Amino acid sequence: MIPAPFDYVRAESTEEAIALVGQHGDESKFIAGGHSLLPLMKLRLAQPSVLIDIGRVTDLSYVRDAGDHVAIGALTRHMDVETSEVLREHAPLLAHATSHVGDPQVRHRGTIGGSIAHADPASDLPAVALALGATYVAQGPNGTREIAAADFATSYLESALADDELLTEIRVPKMNGAGWGFEKFNRRAQDWAIVGVAAWRRNGDAGVALVNMGSTPVLATGVVSALADGASVADAAQLAADGTDPQPDLNASIEYRQHLARALTKRALDIASS
Repeated sequence: MIPAPFDYVRAESTEEAIALVGQHGDESKFIAGGHSLLPLMKLRLAQPSVLIDIGRVTDLSYVRDAGDHVAIGALTRHMDVETSEVLREHAPLLAHATSHVGDPQVRHRGTIGGSIAHADPASDLPAVALALGATYVAQGPNGTREIAAADFATSYLESALADDELLTEIRVPKMNGAGWGFEKFNRRAQDWAIVGVAAWRRNGDAGVALVNMGSTPVLATGVVSALADGASVADAAQLAADGTDPQPDLNASIEYRQHLARALTKRALDIASS
């Protein structure tokens, strides 16, 4: 498929990018790596009138130790997230999960901010950030604001970002030695997950989030509550599909996705508990 016609402009700074989106309105879209937006444009599921290229806004590419959390610039490439020594030490679940995004070509071009802002429930990183309790920083013409990962995705491919806002930073709490596991089931190595699970445990605390089990990334709150009440991993994992709304497609039925959610949650928690 061929995208609908569009205009192209390039921003050299965060401020210029926000000014450009204000100038061109809600029919414009930011583009960095393009691995989330361009496939939709080729299918004409997205038809922006203007693409605002932010790929050269270098001040949004970083991974920093920020005390109680790790700060990640939204334009940090997946490969830099995957190989970051800071993340491997303080948030290894995120670094590991990023190594499962696409293939090396995708990871050298795609950005963590693009993946999260796209709000695709089949994408790995939004669920990982949700499990870890991340916070997102958005910047618009009126300044910056923080959005909890739990409040970010509002519907399928829709988020709490305003039309004139740019996601600038992802703040991931340090895991402080928590055990963790990431499980992803797909037909081929580079496919979207049919179902995925990100999980961590530390003392009596835990976090579990599911990939592709609803119109947004899903927190498995029933699993976490059961673990807090002393349930075994096997028993808690049986609650993974509760309250989810998976959709059937050519790859899996609803029942199969529910089964995978329970099985993969058990695997991830077993690894996190070991």
